[in-house]
Amino acid sequence: MSDVENMLGKGKFLIGMVHLLPLPGSAGFRGDMKEVYDRALEDAKALADNGIEALMVENFSDDPYGKHLSIEQTAALAAVTAVVKRETGLPVGIDAAFCDYKAALAGAKAAMADFVRLAVFVDTVECFAGVLEPCCSEAVPYRSSIGGRDIKIFADVQVKHTHMLVKGIDITESAQVAQSCGADAVIVTGLTTGSETPIETVKRVKAVVNCPVVIGSGLNASNVKEQLSIADGAIVGSSLKTDGKIDGAKVRELVEKLKG
Repeated sequence: MSDVENMLGKGKFLIGMVHLLPLPGSAGFRGDMKEVYDRALEDAKALADNGIEALMVENFSDDPYGKHLSIEQTAALAAVTAVVKRETGLPVGIDAAFCDYKAALAGAKAAMADFVRLAVFVDTVECFAGVLEPCCSEAVPYRSSIGGRDIKIFADVQVKHTHMLVKGIDITESAQVAQSCGADAVIVTGLTTGSETPIETVKRVKAVVNCPVVIGSGLNASNVKEQLSIADGAIVGSSLKTDGKIDGAKVRELVEKLKG
């Protein structure tokens, strides 16, 4: 059994976000890849050294996000993820924002990462990047075609920062479809980054799927006990930062609150 399978099966877990500085090919890239690596490792180690047991690397600062990463962004995301994986030894995932399944899965394969986050897996949504169609019918076969069946798919349902193009579809239906289409875990979020995930929504999703249900936004030390009394795990990043960097003291507080 892989490290990420152990994580999914053991009970409550926290995945710490490593938000990368702007990468080559993005509007904000400052020309210094060493700076990107150094910040990523600094944040990754602050998470790992203070009790976080899994990480996810995201091209967080490459906004405004398009539908696909450039080849420069894809290469840099994979390369930095490989170093984070090597230096921490933890289960590591990739989030290729906003939902580039090829960049995520190919990068995970190259970096020997363990999982990916796919934000638009079964829903058709509209957002700042335009209309995004579900990627499940392409992503799952693509994962097999690159020999990546061991890479787990964490799939958002009705993800933050988007609006459903077809109104009236309940999130429980999206969750059930995501599981049936091959998601290894489903992610439930609030409306935006940092906004609390509604606990009643988590309860409803948890009641209709057998795979792990993961909180995708708004987790912090004050709500971690309530949120993970229902959800199986959570992805957390923004609430752990001070001045844009992961703060080890905030990480310790969160982990200690969860452990009680």
